[in-house]
Amino acid sequence: MLKKQAYVAGGSPEAYDEMLQADGTPRPQYAELTRWLEGQTRDGFRHKQQEADAIFRRSGITFAVYGDAAASERLIPFDLIPRILAASEWRFLQRGIEQRVRALNTFLYDIYHRQEIVRAGRIPAEMVTGNSAFLPEMMGFDPPRNVYAHIIGTDIVRTGAGGFFVLEDNLRTPSGVSYMLENREAMMRLFPELFAAHRVAQIEQYPELLRQTLESVAPAQCDGDPTIAVLTPGMFNSAYFEHAFLADQMGVELVMGSDLIVEDGALFMRTIRGREQVHVLYRRIDDDFIDPLNFRADSLLGVPGLFDLYRAGKVTLVNAPGTGIADDKAIYAYVPEIVEFYTGEKPILNNVPTFRCAVDDECTHVLDNLQDLVVKEVHGSGGYGMLIGPHASKMQRREFASRIQANPSNYIAQPTLSLSTCPSFESNGIGPRHVDLRPFVLVGDQIRITPGGLTRVALKKGSLVVNSSQGGGTKDTWVLED
Repeated sequence: MLKKQAYVAGGSPEAYDEMLQADGTPRPQYAELTRWLEGQTRDGFRHKQQEADAIFRRSGITFAVYGDAAASERLIPFDLIPRILAASEWRFLQRGIEQRVRALNTFLYDIYHRQEIVRAGRIPAEMVTGNSAFLPEMMGFDPPRNVYAHIIGTDIVRTGAGGFFVLEDNLRTPSGVSYMLENREAMMRLFPELFAAHRVAQIEQYPELLRQTLESVAPAQCDGDPTIAVLTPGMFNSAYFEHAFLADQMGVELVMGSDLIVEDGALFMRTIRGREQVHVLYRRIDDDFIDPLNFRADSLLGVPGLFDLYRAGKVTLVNAPGTGIADDKAIYAYVPEIVEFYTGEKPILNNVPTFRCAVDDECTHVLDNLQDLVVKEVHGSGGYGMLIGPHASKMQRREFASRIQANPSNYIAQPTLSLSTCPSFESNGIGPRHVDLRPFVLVGDQIRITPGGLTRVALKKGSLVVNSSQGGGTKDTWVLED
């Protein structure tokens, strides 16, 4: 039997345990799952794990690891035990996420227009115009519905006493939604009896909601139903599976830059049916590569003339170019100010305390306390370019200190958080593993937030790194309905 065996509340004294209370009894939303787990066996779980791996392998769910020639394509590790959120917890998160994404989109409109937040002295001018993610070419342009970030992944963590914090805002090309959907499908096939015992909010409608959102931001000149396409850099991109998956689920074309052409004041794609106009392009390539005439001249991924067409209102790019400044980790430190400035409200979801190495006093504090801090590159992602001070050697900290001193504005630092833990299946039974949560938000004619999101789990005992590229995995996330 599995029962509790190796599983103890929290796994460490300071971690919040998602399933068990301090006295070892299950939290209400986990009561039924706890009873079910006690009736399972290790051999049964191992068999189900093999089934899950086979499902994902047949579906072709892989991710690429850059720089790893030995294993460039891998199955993303999947944990069989779901993470469960009570309806009241989700309502709180939903309110906080909606407040935040509204404020960030308003911030983007403002900095590309009058820059009132800078005039008011709430954010230093150099943090905006001196930021490498700021795109001067977007100044004065009004995107459809004034929406810049249409697809957002908000990374949320839970710490100590159970409080939620936003760790990162992902507004450029957030990934992972395909894993969220495939995890749910796999769990429904593997454990139908578990679903029958719970009222789990549905997420299967995400592709349709994504399509509705994209249609809602079509250019004003579009007559009839807009044509949508997903622009991918190609099969060697780490998230190519997701690009193909979403295009297929929405029933739209997956295209590369070589499939597109700007002619006669419009964007067209070449298809087996002939030339077809594209009105909305969900692009999964970075700003620098979208148009070699306006940005990187050596780009083979984009489309010559695409940005000028966008500025003329003839095609909509999702997400908008220049959106990345709102998820820059240096700007992240100002998001509480951003929320308050544009909404007149205190943030519902708090930031993690953040030290900006661009500020002399804060940089000195970081350099003096590297052993206690997590240091990140302001434009880094995927767990790369990080230093986790408590787990780093003295030599690694010295090397990182040299990097910070050479380019302080490229780094921020945060306290080492004790992320909450969820039960995860391992060879010896069930053990606590640290997790975070990435809910997915769609912004167009309205804000749509998929209940739950992608739970990422650090599968290595004691590890705080949940990124799949760094050895993490994923699990299904259940939001229980009232």
